[in-house]
Amino acid sequence: EVQLVESGGGLVQPGGSLRLSCAASGFTFSGMTMTWVRQAPGKGLEWVSGINSGGGSTTYADSVKGRYTISRDNAKNTLYLQMNSLKPEDTAVYSCATDFNWGTTWGQGTRVVVSS
Repeated sequence: EVQLVESGGGLVQPGGSLRLSCAASGFTFSGMTMTWVRQAPGKGLEWVSGINSGGGSTTYADSVKGRYTISRDNAKNTLYLQMNSLKPEDTAVYSCATDFNWGTTWGQGTRVVVSS
């Protein structure tokens, strides 16, 4: 069974940092491009960042560029998102995802709240 399980969310003050993790199982993680997306309260889904299978190529939404870093450890089947200089507008449920031939698989998400 394909599974993506996120962790690491929580409450953080503006300017703070969090590191999200996404544990993958049930498929060949090292062969898949992975992405992070987020959904803020009352808003639609927003793509945040992507990383290719080997980890050598990364992309970011303009809203997080320079503050977030995506990475992966293929030996541990785990995807990461290091989030620095967090802003209240970063408050959202963050999910990892990957695309298969039959469609996109999502994790359940982890909630990040940036507030003083």
